[in-house]
Formats: sequence, C-alpha cells, structure tokens
Amino acid sequence: MKVAVVDPGSGNLASVLRALRRAASDSGLEAEFTVETEAEAVARADRIVMPGQGAFAACRRGLDAMPGMVEAVCEAVDRRAVPFLGICVGMQLMAEHGLEHGVHPGLGWIAGDIAPMDPRDAAGAPLPLPQMGWNALDFRPGAHPLLEGIAPGDHAYFVHSYALSGGRPEEILATAEYGRPVVAIVGRDNRVGTQFHVEKSQFTGLRMLANFLAWRP
Repeated sequence: MKVAVVDPGSGNLASVLRALRRAASDSGLEAEFTVETEAEAVARADRIVMPGQGAFAACRRGLDAMPGMVEAVCEAVDRRAVPFLGICVGMQLMAEHGLEHGVHPGLGWIAGDIAPMDPRDAAGAPLPLPQMGWNALDFRPGAHPLLEGIAPGDHAYFVHSYALSGGRPEEILATAEYGRPVVAIVGRDNRVGTQFHVEKSQFTGLRMLANFLAWRP
C-alpha cells in the first residue's frame, strides 16, 4: 500500500509520518509512507493524507503552488475512489470555502464553510481562542469505520479558531463541545477529515489512523 502525505507547506509532517508508521506497525499493516509535492506520485497512491495547520488560505496557496496537485488529488479521490484523510486544516480544505481574511475556495467535497468560532460559557462570556487541548468526542457508535474501537467520550487534541459551519448532518460524523457543538469529524463516500490532530491524539488518533489504513470504502 502506497500512502501519499501531501505537503501543503504546513510544517507538521514529521509527526504525521511517525503516527502513521506507528499505526501501521501496531496493526500489522504493510504500507509505504512518503511526503509528496509531486502530482504524479499522488496520482499513483493507494491512500492520500493531507495534514494542515495554520491558516486556511495559506494551506490552499500551498496546494495551488504545486503544479497539478489539486487536479491529481481530485482525480484520485473523485474518479478512482482513493481513500482520503484530511487533518486539521486538511479537513477544513474539504469544505466549500474558508472565511479567514476573505473568502477562499475549498475543494467543495463537504457542505459548509470554515468560519470563525465564537464560543461562550454558560454565562455568555467568551471562551479562549484558539481552542487548544483535549476534548471529548461525541458520536453515534458505528457511525463510520474510522471510529471503530473508539468510544463516545474518548478524547482528541484540538488547536483551532475556525470550524465548519453550515455542514450537512449526514456528513458530520462527530462533534466536540466548546461552548457549543463544534464539528470534529466529517465524512462522505471515500473521504474523511478530522478537525483535531490525530497525530497528537495518542490512542484515539493511532486507532483512527489504523482504521483509515484498513478502510475499504
């Protein structure tokens, strides 16, 4: 299995690669993981992972700066049904638009826009942004193969100030509570995305990565 980790210039690739290799080793899966900036290599992959951190617009510019990369990813995912995992801003790029410092196009795979969060406590006071730290996941058991072996209430590690708004209920696989429900996992067909950092989420993240590598949508 060839797993291409697309590099949009986000800078967190080493930890993603370590987590993927650990997940494959722990689950007895044989896979080759490579960081890719060349569209041709991504077009030949059996799995595509797109990490991202920082601003939506910067990651989109990073994708667009690699000749043919957006087309290669879309061809693989849309036409060949290659399984895709977006992580943090990589998940946000699956949406229709990002609204940070203007309106920027996403890949349009998931309904909704990536909008500023406005979390409030029970008294109406603002909560700190970015949301940074561990938060419990809320989902219906059996909602998706990515969640196999994970229980509602298990924790994942978040760092973000923007979140999906206006998503379709059937594409929202899990949420977390931060003043109000925040979309934590999205999915449709052969593509899934996590707002949190799976590579920093210890058991929960490693199990999700192993599930992704074994997934046959």
